[in-house]
Formats: sequence, structure tokens, C-alpha cells
Amino acid sequence: MVRVILHGCNGKMGSVVTEMIAKEPEMEIVAGVDPYLGVAREYPVYPVIFDCAEEADVIIDFASAKAVDALLDYTAERQIPAVICTTGLTKGQDEMICAISKEVAILRSANMSLGINLLMKLLQEAAATLYEAGFDIEIVEKHHNQKVDAPSGTAIALADAVQAGLSEEMEYVYDRSQVRKKRDRKEIGFASVRGGTITGDHDVIFAGTDEVVTFSHQAYSKAVFAKGAVAAAKFLAGKPAGLYRMSDVVGV
Repeated sequence: MVRVILHGCNGKMGSVVTEMIAKEPEMEIVAGVDPYLGVAREYPVYPVIFDCAEEADVIIDFASAKAVDALLDYTAERQIPAVICTTGLTKGQDEMICAISKEVAILRSANMSLGINLLMKLLQEAAATLYEAGFDIEIVEKHHNQKVDAPSGTAIALADAVQAGLSEEMEYVYDRSQVRKKRDRKEIGFASVRGGTITGDHDVIFAGTDEVVTFSHQAYSKAVFAKGAVAAAKFLAGKPAGLYRMSDVVGV
């Protein structure tokens, strides 16, 4: 039995993960952590992670970026592997994840879906050919009106996959409103759309002379991310210290 602490258990993603793990015969949530306690759960819920004393095999994190520092301190102190799904982390938090992963297993992914992780592999392979042929690269991402970070962590991860396939260092451009100049060849431009209940749409556009190649991914519900997180937790439980990616889970 894989015992789980769910960090951010009363948020939208926490609720989906709770429902999904309830149907998993080999997993159980032994405790949740959330500052908002107004949701009835079948497991104990604590407002602060250091209040949680339950024994666990893995932590699944779908909280907020501001809660990640305490989560990482707890992970290191208790030596419990953690699947970190929260996006919008700072450079310092990413560095902290790398440091702590030398002591305990950490899986960090900007997006938990199988489709996105396969797409990143395809982008790395396609980028070299299309960029060398003179194609410009732009990324358009769309999310619901409650999302606070822009561009999305997934959009940046897709750009990183493109960069991994190129020999030249690219410049990530998040806003062109303050400059009046032609686009530089070495740019990867980002555009963010926020509205309604869009779960997550990402387009990576390779625009060449007289032709455009677009790689697209649409998520229609949060279940795709919850499913990936649950699979990642099963994978990570019992693993030795190290920094793991979703690509390790899905084998792409």
C-alpha cells in the first residue's frame, strides 16, 4: 500500500486527486494539508504541513508556490519523496529542489499529462530541423481566469524542450509591448490567454516562409493531471534520492 500525504488537498486539483486515489486499491491518503479547512475529508487535514505526523511513502503537491518552501523543508526533514506539481516556482525554489533531491527522491514536472511529455520529446526532435530551415518559434497558451502565473509552467517547459534540440541559445520573450523592433531570429515568443474555464491549451508554432507547422495539446479536464500525479506517486515511492521527471514515469 502506497501511503500519500496530499499537499493542497482542498484545492481543485486536490479534490480530483482525492477522488482518484479513493478508487486505487493499492494507495491511500493518510493525511492532507491545506490552510482552508472547510472541506470534509475522510482523512485528517492540517493547516500547516509540520503539524502532520502521519507516516507516509510519498507526498503529492498541488498547493501554491508560496507553500513549497515549507514542503521542501518537511520533505528533507522527514525523508519522504515528493511529487511537486505546483507551477510558478521561483529560481530559488528550483535550486532548493535540486539541492534536496540529493537527499531524497523528488519528482518535478510543470505538467503531469502523458500527452505533454510526449510532445516535449517530439518538439526536441523537430526543433533542430525546422529552426535550421528558418522557421520562427512562438508559443501560445490558454488557461482559465483563475490562473495567477503567466506564461504557464507548461509553456516554459515546452520552450525548454525546443531549446534542448537547438545548438544556439534562444531568448525567451514574454512581452513585446514595450519595444518597437522586428522580431529577432533567436527569439521564442510567448502569448498568454486567460479566460473562462479553459483547463489548458498549448500551441507551439513553427512559422516559416509560406508554411506553418503547429504542435498542439488540449486538456479537457483536470483528471489528466491527477492521473499523471497518481502514476508519478506510485513510481516515486521507494525510489533512491534523485531528481526525477515525468518522462521517467511515462518512458519517453
